[in-house]
Amino acid sequence: MATFNLPVPGELVFYEKPGCLSNARQKARLVAVGHCLEVRNLLLELWTAERLRPFFGTRPVAEWFNPSAPRIRKGEVQPAALSESEALALMVADPLLIRRPLIETAGLYDCGFEPGPILRALGVELEDGEDLQSCSRGGVDPVCPEGHSTVSMAASAESPGVRG
Repeated sequence: MATFNLPVPGELVFYEKPGCLSNARQKARLVAVGHCLEVRNLLLELWTAERLRPFFGTRPVAEWFNPSAPRIRKGEVQPAALSESEALALMVADPLLIRRPLIETAGLYDCGFEPGPILRALGVELEDGEDLQSCSRGGVDPVCPEGHSTVSMAASAESPGVRG
């Protein structure tokens, strides 16, 4: 397993879906350990396949996708059946498909918010069973508000270390 030496605290670029409750919880955890976040809207970034690819590292293509994305839940997109180039083309065209958050720091890239070498290097240790990755809204067909929710805006406005 790879290990990374990152300055903690550090500056991170955090790509989120505005209004996502899980992203708000993830940002709060990073700020709590002292990181300064530059928060960007994942849906408004001008993605290219070349720019997006480093965030997925050695993960299998199926793990690049947000399982809560409407097109995946409806079965329109089947990540396990896609090649790398097909997956990137779909995500560039529809950023809701991208597993989030995307995190960029010190030349390192990661997607998702699960235990592993990047989170460990960032000083984030999750408790056994603690899930900050899954959709916080839950249910069979979770509905997220368009734009910022009051939870996300409050977290951004009140949290030291969060710039957006």
